[in-house]
Amino acid sequence: MRRVMLTAAIGLIAGPALADGTVGLSVSTLNNPFFVTLRDGAQQTADALGIDLVVVDAQDSVSKQVSDIEDLVIRDVDVLIVNPTDSDAVVPAVRGAIEAGIPVVAVDRGVNNVDLAYFVVSDNVAGGVLAGTYICEQIGFEGNVVELEGIPGVSATRDRGAGFNQAIADTCPDVEVVSRQTANFNRAEGLSVMENILVAQPEIDALFAHNDEMALGALQAVQSSGRDILIVGFDATDDAVGAVNDCTMGATVAQQPDQLGAQAIEIASEVIADGPPGQQVDVFVGLRLVTSDACQ
Repeated sequence: MRRVMLTAAIGLIAGPALADGTVGLSVSTLNNPFFVTLRDGAQQTADALGIDLVVVDAQDSVSKQVSDIEDLVIRDVDVLIVNPTDSDAVVPAVRGAIEAGIPVVAVDRGVNNVDLAYFVVSDNVAGGVLAGTYICEQIGFEGNVVELEGIPGVSATRDRGAGFNQAIADTCPDVEVVSRQTANFNRAEGLSVMENILVAQPEIDALFAHNDEMALGALQAVQSSGRDILIVGFDATDDAVGAVNDCTMGATVAQQPDQLGAQAIEIASEVIADGPPGQQVDVFVGLRLVTSDACQ
């Protein structure tokens, strides 16, 4: 498996479009601003390169995504780009595409135990480290923190959690994670899960949520409780950046979802022209921590 770090604009991996064709994009959900931006970045690049892009929305349903992928295989797309609802559950459908001779590119979330052509992803482990280190510094390297996890089984959940917990263990071993619960990357669940945690945990200094939707839901619960808790999210959605600028959230880790989508399409264009690589290539898109100097 080769690994490539993408540090600037698209075009470092894939060159100019060498062939047009049809690409299928199976998105986990378009009920999340992050994936809408990813879709838009993919569509803009597909339009520029003359690629026919077919987008299907799994609506966070594994069964629908499996059906969507099967339909794209029947349609005989030249390349399949998949953003899994569940990195394990979509394996049979993705293998079916590969067996049908369709190269598969995963974007944002990986597909477990499958030989993909490419995996385009933010460096989620590094992002988790950024969040954990920031929390440690802001709460004085000791205290109680909460972790709201994403959908079980997806690589983003695993990697962001791994980076965060690595930072806690390495940077501030006196910090205790007093509660770790899933809210499935969903704002409403972030609200309800955090409401329950606030009842169960009288002392909380900070919260890390694996995405901004959960962080924003948790923020609503914290504000209703009247408690002062540092909140850090992940994705830098418009709502989250607004909350950071308003000093109601401490920080968010900025991915570049438009670049994820755009890079996946550029790679698909090159695969159409030249075929897939001999082994899976992981392409990492950089990220950064968004904070506000006015809130310090």
